[in-house]
Amino acid sequence: MEQRTFSRLGRHVGVVGLGAWQLGADWGRVDEADAMAVLSAAVDAGVTFIDTADVYGDGRSEQFIGRFLRTRPDAGLTVATKMGRRVEQRPEA
Repeated sequence: MEQRTFSRLGRHVGVVGLGAWQLGADWGRVDEADAMAVLSAAVDAGVTFIDTADVYGDGRSEQFIGRFLRTRPDAGLTVATKMGRRVEQRPEA
């Protein structure tokens, strides 16, 4: 897979990454086995970059990625996570 370099980080990543929004299950239930299968298939296909955010399933996507990384520490992944727009709900006076 063609690579790009994050020169400031000294990291090389494939030009095709995995957007992990779907693992957060905001649009429907995704069980852990399915999430792990998606992550495994992506890495096996040469993906080295995963994009996620804290608001994807209220952190669910990040949790799956963390579990995956513990089982595949050699995956060579670069994970970018964004801080979403969590807004605390205040009771109306």
